Amino acid sequence: MSRRWRIRVYGVVQGVGFRPFVYVLAQRFGVSGYVRNDPEGVEVEAEGEGGTLEAFLRALREEAPPLSRVEGVDVEELPPLGTKGFVIRRSEGEGDSKVLVPPDVATCPDCIREIFDPSDRRYRYPFTNCTRCGPRYTIILGLPYDRPNTTMRKFRMCPECRREYEDPSDRRFHAQPIACPECGPELVLADGHGRSLDRDPISEAARVLLQGRIVAIKGLGGFHLACDATDEEAVRRLRERKGREGKPLAVMVRDLRAARELAEVLKEEEKLLSSPRAPIVLLKKKGGLAEGISPGLSTYGLMLPYTPLHHLLLREVGRPLVMTSGNVSGEPICYRNEEALEKLGGVADYFLLHDRDVHARCDDSVVRVVVGREVVLRRSRGYVPEPVGLPARSRVPILACGGFLKNSFCLVRGDRAFLGPHIGDMEGPDVVRAFEEGVDNMKRIFGINPEAFAHDLHPDYPTTRYASEQDGEKVPVQHHHAHIASVMAEGGLEGPVVGVALDGTGYGEDGTVWGGEFLLAEKGWYRRVGHIALARMPGGEMAVKEPWRMALAHLYRVFGEDFLDWELPFLSYVDDRNLFVRMLDRGLASPLTSSAGRLFDAVSAVLGVHPGPVSYEGQAAMELEAVAEDVEGGYRFEVIKDGDMWVVEPEPFWRVLLEDLREGTSVPSASGKFHRGLAEAVVEVCARVKEETGVRDVVLSGGVFQNVRLLKATFRLLEGKGFRVHTNSRVPPNDGGICLGQALVATYILGG
Repeated sequence: MSRRWRIRVYGVVQGVGFRPFVYVLAQRFGVSGYVRNDPEGVEVEAEGEGGTLEAFLRALREEAPPLSRVEGVDVEELPPLGTKGFVIRRSEGEGDSKVLVPPDVATCPDCIREIFDPSDRRYRYPFTNCTRCGPRYTIILGLPYDRPNTTMRKFRMCPECRREYEDPSDRRFHAQPIACPECGPELVLADGHGRSLDRDPISEAARVLLQGRIVAIKGLGGFHLACDATDEEAVRRLRERKGREGKPLAVMVRDLRAARELAEVLKEEEKLLSSPRAPIVLLKKKGGLAEGISPGLSTYGLMLPYTPLHHLLLREVGRPLVMTSGNVSGEPICYRNEEALEKLGGVADYFLLHDRDVHARCDDSVVRVVVGREVVLRRSRGYVPEPVGLPARSRVPILACGGFLKNSFCLVRGDRAFLGPHIGDMEGPDVVRAFEEGVDNMKRIFGINPEAFAHDLHPDYPTTRYASEQDGEKVPVQHHHAHIASVMAEGGLEGPVVGVALDGTGYGEDGTVWGGEFLLAEKGWYRRVGHIALARMPGGEMAVKEPWRMALAHLYRVFGEDFLDWELPFLSYVDDRNLFVRMLDRGLASPLTSSAGRLFDAVSAVLGVHPGPVSYEGQAAMELEAVAEDVEGGYRFEVIKDGDMWVVEPEPFWRVLLEDLREGTSVPSASGKFHRGLAEAVVEVCARVKEETGVRDVVLSGGVFQNVRLLKATFRLLEGKGFRVHTNSRVPPNDGGICLGQALVATYILGG
């Protein structure tokens, strides 16, 4: 008996070859009807025998394309019509969009094979793609995801591309970015003044790169600045022009074999490198690149080519290439040709440009493997705009604005949180504009109009000001509570949990600068139950930029003025010792902080690892981690009860450390003991809180937990004590993840 079903499929089902898949499936089962995109996902009407329809539906769920993600299927029984044949219909237009937009995807093996096959019509064509790969989020103007709603709409398909596009047996069947040399985007190489050079763009770009020149390359979500990663002088010149003094530079290598020559690549790291997301992966370095790539650190950030242009260029150059964000330090990544020529004219010698517009800027993602699992440190290309499910459902649409450093934002509808791409530090008007553009773009794509706005407590953050200017309810969220809530959102945790937020700085509710916090958290509520002992920050924000200031404050707190006469190298940075003593005694321009990040800075300075000015956030702490060696036991921190608060007191640690240094203990050993000792102190506080509350779930978050040595030690010690340990994975533990935590807290506060 014939039956007819209307099947609605929800999830990542547009831009991933889902309609062609359904069409082929219908042919296989002899089902008639149609498939089309609509604002909610994919709609299928299928008519056939009852058993056949059930088999068709089962295959639709179980055999979906690899890049798709089916999150829901609804089936409605309809009267049979006796239709014959199966077709792909034109997409439905406007509506309340509930479809999930796919991220940009690295070039698939079939397309790579074609661009290196001299007999293929796409031989050496740098914009080759199919339904399994290529640009997605960065070219989408609106939904449904069809060519007229992308930046490819200005390229009229040639007859051969049209044939592939309309052939159900072709893997380019309804591939919206389909292109070829006859009808698609074109690549040009221009000089520093934007004048096009009449030469083969890829071959000439490879030639000048090998000569030590810097080339700005337009990619999927914006520009890269590229140079030979083995050329010390080229790397130095790039740093000087870009204004990036010491921060590590990402490097693109030709293949996994090249990656293994430069770094240790474990199985999980190999999977990440070669995955369709193609992120930058932090790997333990062996060497082989210019010293200026990651000075003072033990890792390289490596990635594989993820566009045809990258594959062609890396094959021709034959060497690893720096592929750092195409911007001047402190500004957002450039993503338009005219913008790049203007902003990067003083940095790049040449520009590799094309005429496929980037609609949404989207920088490279950064990940690393910790305790056998992926941890995203910068969430952008390849991950955005995939949603994160929340353990509660919001009754109103929410925009969570994030923080100041490593900013990202988050839109919430129902129980889904859509994180935007990495924006960067909100230091200037151009970055604020990039934030606003990103918010507006995602609001338009997903059809989400926020009625409530979550933001940090800090009144001077640009994101706080932005939230205050919007029409709707405002939900302030404490910075470290947001860190803990981000893990709870990822893990579907309602609480209660013991949250350990080890971070740089955050606005505290008691007027001090927080950053080493122990919180009891549950369903949008928290109570502070502990912290690292308070120390002064002489000079306020200057103490963040000059680690010797925190060393001075911590040692003065323990030893008074006695240590000023000791032979400690960092003291050479102190010009007027009496002035600093007065500042610390009276609290002049020296706010109190519990910051774990500032404690790391102090230790780095005292050990002589990095006492002087830093050129990027966390530099002193990262270099301290890089020199540390494995040790059996750690320096002891005292855990004391002060009223209703557990306090991690570092005084015993400082006394033993200084004694060890006088007796000749090595810096690597001392650094290792510090890391281990702090981990042991964290575990002790968690144990004390568990005794008081019975809570066995511990959440670890905050930028300091990007430190793999500290995270591993803390994780394993907690598990050894019987705790259930939860960490960030899909969103960063640094401030790039706090928008998700803000979103969850706001959801509960607003009645989720």
